[in-house]
Amino acid sequence: MNWIIRTFVMLLLSLGLSFSVNAGKLGAPLSAPEFTQSDAGSWLNSPPLSLKELKGKVVMLDFWTFDCWNCYRSFPWMLELERELADEAFTVIGIHTPEFSHERIRANVKAKIDEFELHHPVMMDNNFTYWQVMGNKYWPTFYLIDKQGQVRSIYIGETHAGTEQAETIEKDIRELLAEQ
Repeated sequence: MNWIIRTFVMLLLSLGLSFSVNAGKLGAPLSAPEFTQSDAGSWLNSPPLSLKELKGKVVMLDFWTFDCWNCYRSFPWMLELERELADEAFTVIGIHTPEFSHERIRANVKAKIDEFELHHPVMMDNNFTYWQVMGNKYWPTFYLIDKQGQVRSIYIGETHAGTEQAETIEKDIRELLAEQ
C-alpha cells in the first residue's frame, strides 16, 4: 500500500501539482499585483483604490465571501486588529470574491458589510480576476503587503484573537510597520 501512495505522490509532483498549502512568511517577497477593479461600482466603503496609492502603508488583504462562516468568524479578530492599529500606517482591504451568484449583488454585499460593521474598503471581485492574479485558493486568506508593495506573508483560514495564527499575523504586521 505504501508504494501506491508514493507512486501517486510522485505522479502529482511530476504533473506539477501539489496538495500542500503554503502559508506564513514568504521566503522571497513578491510584487503585489495592482487591484483589478477600478470602477466605483466595484468598491464599497471607499472610492476605487490602487496599491500604488497605498505605498508607505502595511496592507492586509482579506479574501472573503459573505456566505463563508470561516470568514465571518474572523471578523471580530480583524476588527479588533484594526482598532489596535488605527494610529499606525496600516489598512485592511477586503477582497469580496463570491462563491454563489447571490453574492455578486452589490446590495447583498453592502448589507453584510453593514451587518458585520466593516468599515475598511472592500473591492468586489465578482469575476475572480484578482483572486486569480493573486493565485488565491481559499476563503478566508490574508495577505500581508509591506510599505513598498511587496507580498511578504500569506495566512489561510479562520482566525481568532489569541490563537497562534492571530498572534503570528499581528507580529508580522508589527515587524512590517517597523520597517522603513
